[in-house]
Amino acid sequence: MESPRLNFINCMSPAGIHRMAYREWGDPDNGQILLCVHGLSRNGQDFDEVARAMSREYRVVCPDIAGRGASDFLVNPASYVVPQYVSDIMTLLARLQPTTLDWLGTSMGGLIALAFAAVVGAKQKAIATGGNTNLPATTGLSLRKLILNDVGPAIEPASIARIAGYVGVPMQFDSFEDAVTHMKTNAASFGPMNDAQWEAFTRAVIIRKAQGWGQHYDLAIAQAFAGLQDENMLKAGEAMLWRAFEALTCPILLIRGERSDLLSSDTARQMQARNSHLTMIEVPGAGHAPSLLPESQVQAVRQFLLA
Repeated sequence: MESPRLNFINCMSPAGIHRMAYREWGDPDNGQILLCVHGLSRNGQDFDEVARAMSREYRVVCPDIAGRGASDFLVNPASYVVPQYVSDIMTLLARLQPTTLDWLGTSMGGLIALAFAAVVGAKQKAIATGGNTNLPATTGLSLRKLILNDVGPAIEPASIARIAGYVGVPMQFDSFEDAVTHMKTNAASFGPMNDAQWEAFTRAVIIRKAQGWGQHYDLAIAQAFAGLQDENMLKAGEAMLWRAFEALTCPILLIRGERSDLLSSDTARQMQARNSHLTMIEVPGAGHAPSLLPESQVQAVRQFLLA
């Protein structure tokens, strides 16, 4: 069974240099890139099953966004925001030099994709109007296909409050088995999974520490996330994301958990109405967000990408 290659790149933030880790599957010379970007407190290992399924056709790249997994923690927690993540992705793409770019984003990873698309659109508009094009060269690279896993331009406030209630709260377990049991109950919204899938889901974010087992992310990401509960900031961000979403001209697959509290059925309907390039599937029994570990979900991703 193929294993990923773990690599690192140096990225910049206002506080200095930090390393971002990324796992790479498939032929390193393949210019067709599938970029898989994870959710708020997760990391790139969430996409292992998708990566295995797609690594013959794609060079699959799964970064650990700063503060998660094998990436460095940021000195200033205020930098745990989407603009910083987009900047880091730009640096990664400059390293990868893709010929084509497809993007699979779960939750936060989908928001990063929409923000990335907004920067791409700004570059293209500047070129078309003969204006200032002093933007990184990689922003001229358009998305070929986009998969949004249980996220859209509008995020439900109740979901933000729910996530704020647990993100950043330290967890400690005496054994890995205790951690798996905890996940089966407290992360049930990720949908039905078998025992092996729950173990893989847990192993991605729970690691052995000096005192038992605990999270594999910087608990300080909660400080920046708390800003999303500001109504004015939320509305401004939502307006920007809708503009970016409506401007997309690539095929889009929206995966929605049937019971999702973050991506409402009303927002999903609006997305279908406001961009004709979008198709949607719902995952029965899942909330926010489908784990992409069961075979049926992996095959749905594969079918869309290879259509």
